[in-house]
Amino acid sequence: MSIKGKIINDPVYGFIKFPEPELLQIIGHPWFQRLRNVKQMGTAHMVYPGATHTRLHHSLGACHLMGTALDVLKAKGEAISNDEYLAARIAILLHDVGHGPFSHALEHSLVDGIKHEGISHLIMQQLDREYKGLLNDSISIFDHSYPKKYLHQLVSSQLDVDRMDYLNRDSFYTGVSEGVIGYDRILQMLTVRNGDLMVEEKGVHSVEKFIIARRLMYWQVYLHKTVMASELLLINILNRAKELARQGQELFGTPALRYFLYNQFTAADFESTPEHLEWFCQLDDSDILSSVKVWQSHNDKVLSILCQMLTERKLFKVVLSSAPLDHLLEEKRHTAKKLLNLKDDEIQYFVSTGTASGSTYNVNDERIQIAMKNGTSLDISEIDNPVVNNTLASPIHKNYICFVQPESEPNI
Repeated sequence: MSIKGKIINDPVYGFIKFPEPELLQIIGHPWFQRLRNVKQMGTAHMVYPGATHTRLHHSLGACHLMGTALDVLKAKGEAISNDEYLAARIAILLHDVGHGPFSHALEHSLVDGIKHEGISHLIMQQLDREYKGLLNDSISIFDHSYPKKYLHQLVSSQLDVDRMDYLNRDSFYTGVSEGVIGYDRILQMLTVRNGDLMVEEKGVHSVEKFIIARRLMYWQVYLHKTVMASELLLINILNRAKELARQGQELFGTPALRYFLYNQFTAADFESTPEHLEWFCQLDDSDILSSVKVWQSHNDKVLSILCQMLTERKLFKVVLSSAPLDHLLEEKRHTAKKLLNLKDDEIQYFVSTGTASGSTYNVNDERIQIAMKNGTSLDISEIDNPVVNNTLASPIHKNYICFVQPESEPNI
């Protein structure tokens, strides 16, 4: 039976169209549908209650913006075949399919040794085999080997439809208006010159606002200290669970979760053994949440306390500072040890230090080029009276100390 096109009512963009039967086949695949149960913003809903949207929402939205961008470029005379149009839409649709539970929060604690981009690439290769070569060009666009460079730039660059969607969508669901960008104007101002994706000169201020919005969202939402506290708590829960699993202790878990708790895999393992990928594609947020709920009563005190803290939202305290915070470490370790009657090797799960960093615009990366009316092109930081100057382009690093506090103590 042939699959007809569909129209989806998206809360951000309204009605968005998916007329291609090939796209609908992929959207209906269980590995893509898994993204319904992977939150786009990890644990941010503990600070912004509305931030419960998923990777599936974002992927569909980014695919919609890709179609709009390609339509604009075609209208300006860029030769884009129907096959390329479909390939680019598939590439952006699947760009995040390799995200695990709670996205970035658990990327290096549950499955270490391979990033989500690598898993996305492996999934696309597997789907390409399943769909008999359908994703061949999409994979080339995704991994930057397709001849038309601008198609990859629309998928992954400092001004791609991925960022346009997540800034706009995350702003919508969190209620943080600073993240609202003029994505529609930016899309209309896109052009291609010498094979590179650029923005017409009259769209420069919309791009500047896009970059500033990204900076504000990082420090107001993505790196909000309470969001960091909840993510660090969840990471420590998984780290403790994996430590107990290495010791041979029995832990409740879904089959997929236990598969990764009791085994350690490298990127080479994923590439050589398709079974690992199949197990990974059964994992989502519900595997973690159900386990955390049960682990509250585990006989390991550390795991039990951490899980109670997360379930009851009694989170770590986080202090951010541009100055070093090491002088606070011993004091907080002593307090945690006394408060929870911890052993020396258990304190690390309740007190930790590190550095949070956010880069608004990386001048050493593939830059955002402005197509000037006189035929030249300039980096966004090189135009007259640039808003994106050296100060804004420099990454910000903030030291943090994360620690348990008396009011966080659960009822145990």
